[in-house]
Amino acid sequence: MPDLAISGELLQALAPTGVLRASINLGNPILAKADSGTVTPYGVSVDLANELAARLGVGIRHLVFDAAGKAADALKQDAVDVGFVAIDPARAEGIAFTAPYVLIEGCYLVRQDSPISANAQVDRPGIRVAVGKGSAYDLYLSRELKHAALVRAPTSPAVVDTFVAEGLDVAAGVRQQLEADCARHAGLRLLPERFMVIRQAMATPKSRPAPAVDFLIRFVEEMKASGFVAQALARHGIAGASVAPAHEQEADR
Repeated sequence: MPDLAISGELLQALAPTGVLRASINLGNPILAKADSGTVTPYGVSVDLANELAARLGVGIRHLVFDAAGKAADALKQDAVDVGFVAIDPARAEGIAFTAPYVLIEGCYLVRQDSPISANAQVDRPGIRVAVGKGSAYDLYLSRELKHAALVRAPTSPAVVDTFVAEGLDVAAGVRQQLEADCARHAGLRLLPERFMVIRQAMATPKSRPAPAVDFLIRFVEEMKASGFVAQALARHGIAGASVAPAHEQEADR
């Protein structure tokens, strides 16, 4: 971003400790994963954090969380400088968002012999839906479902295990995670339509000055336009997620 100078004030606002502290959510495999036996993360959100630190000329520290709600809480508590979470009005009080960089589908999963065949059949009395606590789809379904009951698993990767163990009716989650879970558990199927689009964005604590938020907004737009995000998705073998379109208006905050 040659037209956006990095002043001392901006550097202090984005990395006040001299190191960029990035909240990394391992609860969404599209964003980040970690090799078995290590906590070193990798993925598109890690690549974006590393590139931002390089632009700022500072070191990077990845703070790894196993659930989106925990990653978002770290932002709200000003314990990190940047993070990668879905845009949701329930989070907006303490978090400033860029426009999304990736769009992900939220879908429902049921058993093969379930009478539920369409999304409209989920929100009925007596239906119990497993969700990841504090996830974007938990927040969304908490507002949208009027009759079905939500049962919260501790993390998104634990949703289907909770669904199976507790004999629930529906599991909600990111399509790619649910597809992977279908490979682990026989007798499951996804409903054909998505119930939401999850808009994954970069974010910073809302207490940070407006120029810091504006810098992140422009950084994300450049990362999309340059092909950086698309290349990161391809490099990490992520299928089914799409690069969000350019966002010319003021980003959601």
